[in-house]
Amino acid sequence: MSKIAKKSFQTPRGTVDILPDDQKYWDKIHKVVREVATDYGYEKIETPVFENTDLYLQGVGASTDIVEKQMYTFKTAGGDSMTLRPEYTAGIARSYIEHGMFNVPQPVKLWYMGPVFRYEKPQEGRQRQFTQFGFEVLGDQDPVYDAQIIKMCINIFRGVGLKDVGVEINSIGCKACRLAYKKELVAYYRNRVQKMCKDCKRRYKENPLRLLDCKEEECIEYKANAPHSIDNLCDDCKNHFKEALDLLDELEVPYILNHFLVRGLDYYSKTVFEFFPHVDSADMRKSQSALGGGGRYDYLADMLGSRNTPSVGAGCGMERIISLMKKENVRMSAGRTVHVFLARLGNLGKKKAMKLFEELKDAGINTEESFGKDSIKSQLKVADKVGAKYSLILGQKEALDGNVILREMNSGSQETVPIEKIIKTLKNRI
Repeated sequence: MSKIAKKSFQTPRGTVDILPDDQKYWDKIHKVVREVATDYGYEKIETPVFENTDLYLQGVGASTDIVEKQMYTFKTAGGDSMTLRPEYTAGIARSYIEHGMFNVPQPVKLWYMGPVFRYEKPQEGRQRQFTQFGFEVLGDQDPVYDAQIIKMCINIFRGVGLKDVGVEINSIGCKACRLAYKKELVAYYRNRVQKMCKDCKRRYKENPLRLLDCKEEECIEYKANAPHSIDNLCDDCKNHFKEALDLLDELEVPYILNHFLVRGLDYYSKTVFEFFPHVDSADMRKSQSALGGGGRYDYLADMLGSRNTPSVGAGCGMERIISLMKKENVRMSAGRTVHVFLARLGNLGKKKAMKLFEELKDAGINTEESFGKDSIKSQLKVADKVGAKYSLILGQKEALDGNVILREMNSGSQETVPIEKIIKTLKNRI
C-alpha cells in the first residue's frame, strides 16, 4: 500500500499569524483604545462575526465593491445566506434596532474591536482577515460628535506613538444634496465614461458617486476636474459641515479638504473622513493607505427598516497602524521584567519548585522557569536569555533540607536561603 503524502499547512492566503514578538503592539493599541473609550464615556459592544447577508445588501449597498466583490458568503444547512462581517457599522445598527436602544437616553455611544473579513487581493496593508477598532454614536445629529470621534482617533494615534496623523474630510450632504450632485456627476462623466474601466461603466448607471472611488489609473485622471459635492450642499448641510470644521479647528486637529472623498459604502451622509499619516504632504499621502475612516450615517437605520436614527462612526485598521508604528520605529516598552528564574534538579526538586513558583507568582515576583529541562546548565542558559537578575536552584538536597540556592546571575555568587524566607529576601533585593 502506497503511503499518502502528508500535506504541509500554511496560513490561508490573505491571513497572518500574530506571533509573540508582535503582541506588544496589539496590547499597546488595545490598552490605548480602551482608555480613550472610557475617558469619553463609550461602552463596549460585541456583535456576531457573521450576519444575515441581506443586512449588508440593504445597509452597505448592493453596488458597492464590498458587496459585489469582497464578501465571504455561505449557506447554512437550513438554506439561509450568511456573510462574515466585512465591516462593523451595519451589525451595530442592527443591534441598536433589535435591542430597542432608541428607548434609552440618547445618544448611545459604543466602541468595538475585532476581526473583519474581505476577499481582496492580498498586498501590503490589505489582508483578507484584519482587525478593526472603532466608535459609533447613535441617536444624535449634532456635529459635535463628528468632531469628537475624529479627535478620539487622533488621540489614539498619538497615544501609540504616531504623532503625524491627520484627517482628509468632505461632506456629501443629505439625500437631496446627493441627488443634485449625482446629476452633475452624470453630466460630467457622460462623454468620458466610455474611456473608463468596466466597473466604472456600470457604476455610472447604478451609482455615480462610486466613480470617485475607483482606483484604476485610467479613471483617476478624470476625477481631477469633476464637480465638488460641497458645491451642492443645502443650507442645513453647509452649516453642519462648517460647525464640524470649526470644532476641529478648536480641537487643533490637522485636516485638509478632499472634495472627492465619498467613502465606499452607501450608508454615508454629510461628513465623511479618512485618517492619513503626513496629511499635510500630498506626495507622502499618495503612497500611504488610510489608517481608518468613517462618517455620518443618518439613514442607515431607515435603510434597515427602522426609524430614522442620525448617527456617526469611525473604524481603524490595527494591522495598518502596527505597520506604520514599525516603519516609524515607535519605541515600545521592554515588556515584562523577569525578576527570578527558578531551576530545579530531580523529581523532588521539581515538585518543590512547582509549589514555590506559585508562591512567587502570588507574591508579585515575576518568575520564569524551564521545568522540562533536566540539566541545571541548560536551565541557567534560559535564565540568561530571559534576563533574570537572580536564579533559584532547587535540587534533591535543597528540597530535603527545606532550602533553596539563591544565585546572582551577573556575578555568579550564590548563597543558601531557607525556603520560608526566600520571598522576603527577594523582595528586599529586586
